[in-house]
Amino acid sequence: MEDSPEQPIHFVTLGMFIIDQIHFPASGRVVDDIIGGAGTFGIVGARLFSPPPQLSKTLGWIVDAGNDFPEEIRRELERWETNLIVRETPERKTTRGWNSYGPGDFRSFKYLTPKLRLVPADFANTPLINSSSFHLICSPARCDEIVTSLSSLRTSPRDPILIWEPVPDLCTPAELSACLATLKRISVVSPNAAELGAFYGLTESEAEVKQVVEDNAERWFQAGIGFSKTGPVIVRAGKDGCYIRYKEGKKWIPAYFDEKSAEKVVDPTGGGNCFIGGLAVGLVRTSDVVLAAAYATVAASFAIEQIGMPVLSYQDGVEMWNGVEVQKRLSEYLERI
Repeated sequence: MEDSPEQPIHFVTLGMFIIDQIHFPASGRVVDDIIGGAGTFGIVGARLFSPPPQLSKTLGWIVDAGNDFPEEIRRELERWETNLIVRETPERKTTRGWNSYGPGDFRSFKYLTPKLRLVPADFANTPLINSSSFHLICSPARCDEIVTSLSSLRTSPRDPILIWEPVPDLCTPAELSACLATLKRISVVSPNAAELGAFYGLTESEAEVKQVVEDNAERWFQAGIGFSKTGPVIVRAGKDGCYIRYKEGKKWIPAYFDEKSAEKVVDPTGGGNCFIGGLAVGLVRTSDVVLAAAYATVAASFAIEQIGMPVLSYQDGVEMWNGVEVQKRLSEYLERI
């Protein structure tokens, strides 16, 4: 597994770090300076299963810190003990997002400051470029660019696991043919049910019907994923859990929170990105798609129990997230499924 004498890297995200401001119109409440961003949630999903001092350092990411970067956020990110590169960008503001939450799962989002995307060249000349897995959240065209760039910059002889999460705005029928072509270049694809259905012009409610999820996943699986053309499609389906179409067959596994515990779900934001982080370290460390999806499902459960990131604490020297031992939650979930 070791790619460099310094430290093997198991997971790197090309998702961004964002500081969120969240508005709740019903109550008039505003919460500011919340740690967010797809990349951050991806790292936390992997970090849940990667305690320090060794495993936490196998997770690599870049945070671009503008001239307004809060010190308390910097300290919190450092507490996670990951392989974090903070790039000081004093000429700009940190990427910030505005979020408004309404009834049901309604969420509106816009950038408050210009975003600064990550590209593979940002990781060049660091051990992170030779990671065993990468999280890509982007359009088909950008996914192609990233894959080409990664392969030219890596010095490791091993091919990485490339997990692609299609960016929601470009899940459209017009992008479908580009998407199907891109599937050949990645290892695993994991849209949510609505994103997958949107490529076929379906509404969210149409796309989330279980049979429709299975049919759409089958189309992608038959299109061929990865060099072997047998890579998995793992569809995130919210309260229905996730659907796995892989070379050994097909399988639904349930969400961590069932109908009896649905009130534990406070905010679904970041659940999908956390899922990807858990999935990545599960695949790298176990090579078992279903087990990795169980890691992913448990990771997502920690993201959605509160607004913002799950909270790291220590109890008698034992690492806890949201007051829970992650391995205990994983064991309990595996017994259930």
